[in-house]
Amino acid sequence: MTHRRGLFITFEGTDGLGKSTNLNYFSDLARQHGISVEISREPGGTPLGEGIRTMLIDSSLESMNSMTELLLILAARASHITSKIEPALAAGKWFLCDRFSDATYAYQGGGRKIDNRIIMQLEKITNVGLTPDFTFLFDAPPEVGLSRAINRGEPDRFEKEEMDFYQRVRSAYLNLAKKNPEHKLLIDATQSIPSVQKILMKQFNLLLSSW
Repeated sequence: MTHRRGLFITFEGTDGLGKSTNLNYFSDLARQHGISVEISREPGGTPLGEGIRTMLIDSSLESMNSMTELLLILAARASHITSKIEPALAAGKWFLCDRFSDATYAYQGGGRKIDNRIIMQLEKITNVGLTPDFTFLFDAPPEVGLSRAINRGEPDRFEKEEMDFYQRVRSAYLNLAKKNPEHKLLIDATQSIPSVQKILMKQFNLLLSSW
């Protein structure tokens, strides 16, 4: 039996903006409509990726240089794509992921100031042409998300960054949204959860009708 290819949908934004909550809500919507769904996150998603994630957020490794960080993230992604994402899509599943390539351009490109051309060249190797079918980008002033994230516990290596870092990350995310509005939906994450989920439901119906 042949399957139509699944949809690859990503949830982007800084920490504390409700990505995980809304990803789970979207997943429930899909399952209620009989769609087989897999959910994952980046960096992570595989045993190798989760091990790399642990290193990346370890606050004792603050001296890690930016290029090392980028290469570790892309190594985790290469494993994620080949072992989880592509097989799920080929089987006709919807694959929902908490962050993907946009996060690399936002955090490592914007935040760490790595030239986007370097990221683009490396992604040609790791991403093997894979791009999301649709992206939800959750946006709010950096202090909003950071205060929520830090309240959850001890801040990790990224959460310890200065506010300027997060301003650059946000700016990079907003630039990405402007470049591809057909496949990215910018969501004001300062809204109530019911308001956000109303937006998600509307977009879910559009994606389902065109799938």
